[in-house]
Amino acid sequence: MSTTTAPRPAPSSGKAPEARSGVLTTVLGRQPLGLAFAAPYAVFLVLIFAYPVGLAVWISFHDYFFTAPGVAVDRPFVGLDNYTAVLGDPEVHKAFLNVAVFLVINVPLTVVLSLVLATALNGAVRGRIFFRVCYFVPYISASVAVVAVWLFLFSNGGFVNQLLGPLAPDPSWLINKGLAMPLIALFVTWKQLGFFILLYLAALQNVGKELYESAAMDGAGKLGSFMNITVPGVRPATTLVVILSIITGANLFTEPYLLTNGGGPNGASASPVLLMYQRGIEQGNPDTAAAIGVLLMIAFLIIAFVNKRFLERD
Repeated sequence: MSTTTAPRPAPSSGKAPEARSGVLTTVLGRQPLGLAFAAPYAVFLVLIFAYPVGLAVWISFHDYFFTAPGVAVDRPFVGLDNYTAVLGDPEVHKAFLNVAVFLVINVPLTVVLSLVLATALNGAVRGRIFFRVCYFVPYISASVAVVAVWLFLFSNGGFVNQLLGPLAPDPSWLINKGLAMPLIALFVTWKQLGFFILLYLAALQNVGKELYESAAMDGAGKLGSFMNITVPGVRPATTLVVILSIITGANLFTEPYLLTNGGGPNGASASPVLLMYQRGIEQGNPDTAAAIGVLLMIAFLIIAFVNKRFLERD
């Protein structure tokens, strides 16, 4: 009697599940839960930053203008025409030169004053909590309220002019072509100084006290310890302060708009962002305003990159 034996099923290979697992790991990473936590911020970046930048670039290459909601109109591609018009505009040249003057004054002052004051407040100074609060209050105060104080001080019949008497500048501070932008740079430096002091105070906590003790035993004075220990010890914070100060210059709008009534006198304190507002909103030319914005973004990205590489190399 013959018997037939049923064929045994081939053992299943584990390669297919492993392949699917490898694909999922590549897409989602080793910790998919981390991607879930990061997803809301990624969506925020796309909606608030990436999409507006992409739209601005698209507008800058088209003949774009505002219309009523729901109205479909042709917005033809114009290539580099908007950039050609912007690069040949003397007002745009003046605005970029103004912000260059702002950066030359604001960035070094911000770095030096915030580091020196943070070093002083990090030591055993009587009433240092009071001074820390005093330096930080202008930063958290509303710009409109602080501008009102500066207008009281530096207007034509302001307190400073009355104090100086015949030595007061003529024309006055905020209507003087040579003094308007430097005064705005001083205002921004003073207002944001408290924030940068806090950054340096946090960085100073990582500089070991034993380094200062060793330097003192070797006969180094306070200035020598500051230059050879403090300054190198807070270099990463200095890189951050410089980059944030540059970003402040790129976003300069509120101060010239309020202090000099929209960039006066005759554009002497106008910034590129203020010019974008005037061209895009007040004059209804969003295409040229977008071109200014794209050029501004490229210029400041280059400046920030060069500064970062220079500071890190040193």
